[in-house]
Amino acid sequence: MATALEPVRAPVPTRLRAWAGAHPVLAFVLLTYALSFPLWALAHLGGGFAAIVVGGLGPPVAAVLVTRLTGGSVRGLLRGLTRWRVPGRYYAFALGLPAALFGVVNLVLLLLGRELELSLLLERAPAFLGTFLIVATIGGGLEEVGWRGFALPRLERAHSPVVATLLLGLAWGVWHVPLYGTPAAIVVPMTLAFFYTWLYNRTGSILLCLLLHASFTPAQDFLVLLPEDALAHSGLVDVTDLVLLGVYVAAAAALVLLTRGRLGHPAPEK
Repeated sequence: MATALEPVRAPVPTRLRAWAGAHPVLAFVLLTYALSFPLWALAHLGGGFAAIVVGGLGPPVAAVLVTRLTGGSVRGLLRGLTRWRVPGRYYAFALGLPAALFGVVNLVLLLLGRELELSLLLERAPAFLGTFLIVATIGGGLEEVGWRGFALPRLERAHSPVVATLLLGLAWGVWHVPLYGTPAAIVVPMTLAFFYTWLYNRTGSILLCLLLHASFTPAQDFLVLLPEDALAHSGLVDVTDLVLLGVYVAAAAALVLLTRGRLGHPAPEK
């Protein structure tokens, strides 16, 4: 029992709630890692695809838990998943941007002397569609509840859209390292994050970000129109990797310039 001279300490849950309320994004990121990383370690030890899928639910679960812990509205958080009434041009962006970027990637590879196989488009179409559906339903698309629905708006309250995107992209990239284990696991998400920021800021729709995610994953897997043996390499990067990253960075930089760094976020009132 505490005496009158001893400081009264708040119960741990109360202190945790206060800390999470003061640092909601950090709490979300740490909890996301804590939920995902052990499951992915289990997957590497033979846990199989199920452990990968369940580990991928770390961001939405963490977002819901931190929202509840800090007294926020879970219904309000998840409302973005049903926000589908947006102008058609945003659906075109979400569904078409990855294909457009990979069109540029293939064009650059052609100019560099690589021989493309256009027949691969039809050959890989079923796998492309299947991957899209998996990512949009049980796969990586659900991450967007956490990264964009929860974290991005809170970061943009304290930072410019560009800085908020870089911070979120870094956290998102580190989260991917156990899955891919390469520098690209950090660099690529940090670059792609700019497209998601613009789309979310313009629509407020987690659903549209989910569709963008579901479009990017199969595009990266199937839209480089080189045979499998031409894609295999033993080093960290090769020409195809550099071209892909260069196109991503150039497109992200163009988006920042065209939006004057606002990335779809309303300018502050004067």
